[in-house]
Amino acid sequence: MNVEEKIQLIEQGTLEVINKEELAEVLKKEEPVVYAGYEPSGKIHLGHAVTVQKLKTMQKLGFKVKILLADYHAFLNGKGSIEEISETAEYNKKCFQALGLDDTTEYILGSSFQLDSDYTDKVYQLATMTTLKRARRSMDQVSRADDNPKVASVIYPIMQTVDMAALEVDVALGGMEQRKIQMLARENLEKIGENVPVCIHTPLLHGLDGDAKMSSSKGNYISVDDSVEEISKKINKSYCPQGELEGNPMIEIAETFVYPNQDTLLIERPEKFGGNLELTKDELMKEFGEGNLHPMDLKNGIKNFLIDYFAPVREFMEG
Repeated sequence: MNVEEKIQLIEQGTLEVINKEELAEVLKKEEPVVYAGYEPSGKIHLGHAVTVQKLKTMQKLGFKVKILLADYHAFLNGKGSIEEISETAEYNKKCFQALGLDDTTEYILGSSFQLDSDYTDKVYQLATMTTLKRARRSMDQVSRADDNPKVASVIYPIMQTVDMAALEVDVALGGMEQRKIQMLARENLEKIGENVPVCIHTPLLHGLDGDAKMSSSKGNYISVDDSVEEISKKINKSYCPQGELEGNPMIEIAETFVYPNQDTLLIERPEKFGGNLELTKDELMKEFGEGNLHPMDLKNGIKNFLIDYFAPVREFMEG
């Protein structure tokens, strides 16, 4: 596979790659490094699985994958005590392993290097270059809304920038909520003599309730280790407006997880309602968009897919 083919594969299912020329150079390395950071603050859900799916693709293309279990970031973001967050980090690590990242994946606790003097020195350097306004703006989609924000909220993006240098990453992967922080990193890392990583952004999934973002704090998610009963209950209650494609979490799950992994989605229906259907992506969009496919039929197809898709995760977690 040549460089251009690898870039096309990496681009699939992403919103942007900044930028492709730099990515082409990175791909010439013997073992380039891609990293994604996750706050250990709750369940690993479909939203996290979007980036994990991309990490698996990049692993197959020869990338070294580093996952930052960002315990101090979670602490700064008010997600609990360091002790509580440490326990969640262990659970999160097991979830990532269950999702199929291979044994070469490196899992790194933020606290294992974020107290080092060299790291702290870089944080101080960047603190002198970053305005309060810019730092706060970069946190818009990452932290909870707060009329009286803490100093922690402006330390967070500076630390995330230094993480990329400390972990020696070539590519930083994250959802679109990470974009402003990653752009801050691209602007500032060069100023302190550090490598500027390529940044890749994946879409954010709507919550099952139709909210703009799937989030463990809002309870509008499907965890990767949910039971069959939990998946069924959550999907049955989910937002799925008749005929609407935009902002429909069932359509997003189909686009993000079903069709990258299989050609068709099986919709099981009684004969009196037309019998079973096997729909390609284009067929699904047409049938549902025109109102020919009932929301409950779509939900049943998505539910059955997810039950099968996450079966290995449930087995791994129970083993």
